[in-house]
Formats: sequence, structure tokens, C-alpha cells
Amino acid sequence: MASKDGNNSDTLQELQVQVPEDVQRGTYANHFISSHTPEEFILDFILTSPPAAVVNARVVVTPAHAKRIAAALLENVSRYEAVFGEISTVTPITKPDQELTH
Repeated sequence: MASKDGNNSDTLQELQVQVPEDVQRGTYANHFISSHTPEEFILDFILTSPPAAVVNARVVVTPAHAKRIAAALLENVSRYEAVFGEISTVTPITKPDQELTH
């Protein structure tokens, strides 16, 4: 689709992504919970250190973004496994008082 100045508005523009210093280190999470409403997906990244579990980060995205995130994650897992081998999804055994729900 051409804009008023004749440029093609369907072309991708390069974004200069900036990562603030306090975000650069990242946040470790060893547990994840996802929920949704009709309008959004809520992604909670949790640090579990029994007996406590704390949400370290919450990301809220649109359903369309959630689907793109899922596709990108699946693609990257496939690439990882092609290089390093299959990722085991076996859940470690926990004591009854340390049981967590997914």
C-alpha cells in the first residue's frame, strides 16, 4: 500500500532497540504461569525457591503477540535442539510440602 508520499507502507522499518541498564542483566525464572482474558495474555515468570515462589516479571501481551511469541519460541527450541540435542522436560521429584502446580 502506498502512502501519500509514494512510499510503500508495507515495507519493514529497522528499529533501534534499546535495553535499559537495569534490564540488561535479565531476570532468572525457573517457573512460568500463563493466563488470559479475551483481550490479553498474562505471562508470569517466577523464581521458585521452596518454600516460596515470587513473580519476578509479568508481561501482558495481545493474543496476536502471544501467538507470535509461541511460534518464535518453538522455532528457537528447534534450533537449540538441532545443535545441543533434545531438551528433557522431566520434572524433578519434589517432596509433598514442596509441590508446585503448573
